[in-house]
Amino acid sequence: EVQFVESGGGLVQAGESLTLSCVASGFTGVDPAIGWFRQAPGKEREGISSIRRSDGVTYYAESTEGRFIISADNAKNTVYLQINNLQPEDTAVYYCAGDSFGVGGLSEQRYFYWGQGTQVTVSS
Repeated sequence: EVQFVESGGGLVQAGESLTLSCVASGFTGVDPAIGWFRQAPGKEREGISSIRRSDGVTYYAESTEGRFIISADNAKNTVYLQINNLQPEDTAVYYCAGDSFGVGGLSEQRYFYWGQGTQVTVSS
């Protein structure tokens, strides 16, 4: 069974940094691509970043403005999302998801497997 488990969310002050973790398990065969998405209150879910486990190619949304860094530790089946200089508008539930075809990108239609999400709240 494929599973994704996010962790690392919480309540932080504006300007601080946070690193989210996503542990993926249950994949067999093709190395998946892992994406990070977020959904703010009252807004649609948006793609933030993704990384391909096969070759490390990354994608970022323009809205990340260089504050987000995605990385992977394949030995630990874990993908990280570091968020620097957090702002109140970053408040959202952050999800990781898996693209079993290994392509990645920011379109959620590519992703079949999803975690339950981790809440990030940024106070001003």
